Amino acid sequence: MSPKPRVGPLASSPGKAPELDVDALLDDPDTRIIVCCGSGGVGKTTTSAALALRAAERGRKVVVLTIDPARRLAQSMGIEKLDNTPRPVVGIAPGSGGSLDAMMLDMKRTFDEVVESGASPEKAQQILENPFYIALSSSFAGTQEYMAMEKLGQLHRDAEKTGAYDLIVVDTPPSRSALDFLDSPERLSSFLDGRFIRIMLAPARGPARLMTAGLSLITGALMKILGAQVLRDLQTFIAALDTLFGGFRARATKTFELLQTDGTAFLVVASPEADALREAAYFVERLDEEDMPLAGLVVNRASSTPAGALSADEAMSAATRLRRTDPESLTADLLRLHADRVRMVERETYLRSRFTAAHPRVATVVVPALSTDVHDLDGLRRIGGLLSQRAE
Repeated sequence: MSPKPRVGPLASSPGKAPELDVDALLDDPDTRIIVCCGSGGVGKTTTSAALALRAAERGRKVVVLTIDPARRLAQSMGIEKLDNTPRPVVGIAPGSGGSLDAMMLDMKRTFDEVVESGASPEKAQQILENPFYIALSSSFAGTQEYMAMEKLGQLHRDAEKTGAYDLIVVDTPPSRSALDFLDSPERLSSFLDGRFIRIMLAPARGPARLMTAGLSLITGALMKILGAQVLRDLQTFIAALDTLFGGFRARATKTFELLQTDGTAFLVVASPEADALREAAYFVERLDEEDMPLAGLVVNRASSTPAGALSADEAMSAATRLRRTDPESLTADLLRLHADRVRMVERETYLRSRFTAAHPRVATVVVPALSTDVHDLDGLRRIGGLLSQRAE
């Protein structure tokens, strides 16, 4: 079996990126987690689903977790609705020996599960009904990334315990927020250890007589602004965070460490556009800073070189000559289209070469654009074949 691709000294011709061997990555039993990250609109969700399907049909027991708010994955996999519970995907090639489940992160439900598993039924009910908890678990900035870390950790622990899965494929949120979950342990710790939180927790952590005059002034002012009931709700919620989510903070830190192991492989997904490749460069550099194992770059929806040996300039010159004699010439229109396509391919090739020049050790696979959208398993199989550089 070929070794799993990793950033490092790789033999390749000058100016050309080393090739990413996707099948070797999927077949390697040591690969336990694949994380697909990249900016929005580059086909990251489709790539994640195609990788998961191909791995399952090559004998792996796979679960794919999407954190992207879009719900395209369910349609492609023939599942009416994805939710926080892994659902089996029907239609895996018979005889493959593998299996595939799919799920979508339900941010609030995952948060609720943390509460329910870490508190007594009575205490959990009190927390779940707290208005500040409801607001945080539904819409607070960063909660999605916190819960993504939690859900990934849950899946990995369950897989280790039951053997239900030997590969987890994670589809992350779009844009730079895709790496926010790497920061979630530190951000959560900063929040819980912040000065305001310490002030609000002081009555719960010690006798009221130990409260300073300054603290009394602050809480008195807050009571005037918020009202007594609102302030009590806030203090109850913050106390719950401090006591309940210490365990979550520890688990999130452990999951972060899991992402740094050799069993994890990050795939950066981009389109052959300047902005997307700039974001891809950011991801690559950030992953390197965090000592995360990068498997390579997937460049989606690349333009195919048109048939024929004419360059763009030759095609445009021929079109111009034809227009002089026949202003309505269809051949001239086709020549102009040919020239536009050649120039597009040249531009994309140039952009990819710039990325490679800056990151020469990043293994890359280029996936050509399809003429139709992917909406079923056959479409995902086709993408999987293109990812592996095998036409299917």
